[in-house]
Amino acid sequence: MAQLTYLKALNWAFLFLEEHAKEREAARFLLLGRKHWTTTQLVLHYHDEMPTAEYDQYQADLNAFIADQPAQYILGYANFYGRDFKVTPATLIPRLETEELVEWILDATQPKNRPLKVLDVGTGTGAIAITLACEHPEWEVTAIDISLEAIAVAQANARQLNAHVNFIVGDFLTPVMGQQFDVIVSNPPYIAQDERHVMDASVLKYEPDLALFADNNGLAFYERFAKEVRAYLKPDGQLYLEFGYQQKEAIVRLFEHESIDVAVTIKKDMANWSRMARVGYDFNRNLV
Repeated sequence: MAQLTYLKALNWAFLFLEEHAKEREAARFLLLGRKHWTTTQLVLHYHDEMPTAEYDQYQADLNAFIADQPAQYILGYANFYGRDFKVTPATLIPRLETEELVEWILDATQPKNRPLKVLDVGTGTGAIAITLACEHPEWEVTAIDISLEAIAVAQANARQLNAHVNFIVGDFLTPVMGQQFDVIVSNPPYIAQDERHVMDASVLKYEPDLALFADNNGLAFYERFAKEVRAYLKPDGQLYLEFGYQQKEAIVRLFEHESIDVAVTIKKDMANWSRMARVGYDFNRNLV
């Protein structure tokens, strides 16, 4: 029997996924993910023999993928801002666009060594909160999620990455009532229920509805932020939000309707879509 090398296994996997009308590059992603290799490391091992147990696992991974299971759930982790985060079907898989939201917060915070009080609402895997805590250990970071299962995953990630974050199970801002923060950040559910028909099957089958869908055309959580968040921000505090690519105008209207002293800054992502907002208030304004 001819030796089964990593290269032969990968080439077979490419064909297997193409035959099932699936993205062929997932074959490389799954192999690299299981081995924790870079692409360069894979090339260096191309002609090494692939152990039978590894090949069996690889086949199982590919079969799960053609059944629409997301590759990150198959592997059990997703990379975010250079760190690996445990993911389960109780949590949304962290997206690349959310890294841009984190980068905006890090870039905009001056001076860099100023200790801040930070809140992440709807933390999921804890990717945002943990990343901010790892990048700035001097910050006091709190993270809230309504899902006990999601908080358990986030706590495991914090332990693994040695991040100091205070995790709380609760609804929206209620658990921190009476507190104020320098930065509040959220990537809340923002997909409208009537958009299900245009969504990828793997997302609908495996990712949690609780983290995806919101009432009022996907705007329910932004409506709550517009009505409530001002009381939770320190003077000069900022709210950072991620939202859907068609929601910019609606979100700006929501905040401007609730407050005449609000300033909303919109930021585009790498694909040139308006996907992020920074909200601040003029706390010194003399309202008549």
